[in-house]
Amino acid sequence: MLRIIGTLAALIALTGCASKFKTYNGPEVTRVILVKQERALHLMHKGVPLKSYDVGLGFAPNGHKEKEGDGRTPEGEYKIDRRNPDSEFHLSIGISYPNEKDIERAEEEGHDPGGDIFIHGRPWKYRKGGRDWTAGCIAVTNREIEEIYAMVRNETPITIIP
Repeated sequence: MLRIIGTLAALIALTGCASKFKTYNGPEVTRVILVKQERALHLMHKGVPLKSYDVGLGFAPNGHKEKEGDGRTPEGEYKIDRRNPDSEFHLSIGISYPNEKDIERAEEEGHDPGGDIFIHGRPWKYRKGGRDWTAGCIAVTNREIEEIYAMVRNETPITIIP
């Protein structure tokens, strides 16, 4: 009996150690499309959707991000440009905001365009943040960011549509 209990305890412990780093061997994600109004993120392969996710956005979701702290998610053409395996938000992949046009617009208006826009998970401490709770990022569940992190490579274009 003790042997069975010990074996079960070991199996439970191993299950808890499952890695957040998944592998993906399917078709290449050639573009990411975010439709803000629909709160939908689509991973595409040459115009064909591979996966879609419901998302949360910045706490002020309408309109293009203009300055640091405005709570908006940017709109336009960007690239996936970095990844953070040790993110406070489980895992995260970076978006190349601000681009040259964003920087120029912010400078003309006399403010900082902000930055550090990511697609990321939702840690326990932000569980009660409502749907649009980020400072301008794109939030999915932790399980979903594990899939996205595995599927999307750096330099993949991302189109963010109002």
